[in-house]
Amino acid sequence: MGIELDILPISSWIPGIKHPLLIAGPCSLETEEQVMNTAKELVKDERVHVYRGGVWKPRTRPGTFEGVGSVGLEWLKQVKQETGLLVGTEVANAQHTEEALKADIDVLWIGARSTGSPFVVQEIADVLKGSDKVVMVKNPLNPDVQLWMGALERLNQVGIKKLVAIQRGFTPFRETKYRNFPSWRTMIELKRLLPELPIICDPSHIAGKREWIYEVAQKSFDMGVDGLMIESHIDPSCALSDKAQQLTPPELGAVLDRLVIRYANSGNKEFEGQLGKLRDRIDSLDGELLEILAARNEIVKDIARYKLENKVTALQIDRWSKMMEERTDLAKGLKLNDFFVKILFQLIHEDSIRQQSEIMDPK
Repeated sequence: MGIELDILPISSWIPGIKHPLLIAGPCSLETEEQVMNTAKELVKDERVHVYRGGVWKPRTRPGTFEGVGSVGLEWLKQVKQETGLLVGTEVANAQHTEEALKADIDVLWIGARSTGSPFVVQEIADVLKGSDKVVMVKNPLNPDVQLWMGALERLNQVGIKKLVAIQRGFTPFRETKYRNFPSWRTMIELKRLLPELPIICDPSHIAGKREWIYEVAQKSFDMGVDGLMIESHIDPSCALSDKAQQLTPPELGAVLDRLVIRYANSGNKEFEGQLGKLRDRIDSLDGELLEILAARNEIVKDIARYKLENKVTALQIDRWSKMMEERTDLAKGLKLNDFFVKILFQLIHEDSIRQQSEIMDPK
């Protein structure tokens, strides 16, 4: 069951929005000239709704560019005045939040590192209490949906209703071509738990390189996101942070032109009817899968009792190795993804060993 939060739709703070929400701008605000030149190019594209720019940059190690600080807020105010765009920046602590509120910044977001600390989120929430700002929450570094959801709940509890989640990827747990692992299933689980929550994707931080931003952005729309946050710099080659993942405004426009936007509903009754029939078939097959798993579990219990009588261990590594080899070979023959099948049978086998252990060594 999902948890109900009092959240307003994006259309409540961008009336008449015609395109998915798009937030664009440089990773870091560096100079007034860079900020304004980038903004003047981005505002030419009506698909851009919010100008973003990092004022304070939380870096892993000291000695690197950590942002221009509070002066950047004045530059954002200038962007708002001259272009009419909403403006936004990241806040990492209570002091940042207080300064951003005083500067009347429209959109504040909490970064991945901050999301992972309930204490920091609560301090930010306490400062925001009573405000009417748009607050966005990036996913924590680890794919912990409860931690992500907890940050959103803390903000909602102090009256923040204009909430948006940002999928920016997670610390990779295996080799990947991307800077951060997407873990779409974590985002989908958040959407299941909070169905009224708008979720946008940050393909810049997932990809890590500009050449992969399009494919990540398209994948996110295939997953049903409500918009994008993409880093755009007037001259990425001179950027003081994350130069490899930033697009020029014309490059951003080219990416947006290629994207195919997906919607939750088509409005086509014939399509909906056919889709319903196909989903009915999926539901039926899922029922059969569960019945097969239940029957398999009964055999697992019989095996456990037989092993118990003959003083044999629950785990038989030779049997496990042979079974995995046979299952993956069968999967390839059926044109199934062998990585998926390996993960599936690892889970099934781990649960089988758990059941056998409980029978063989009851507490």
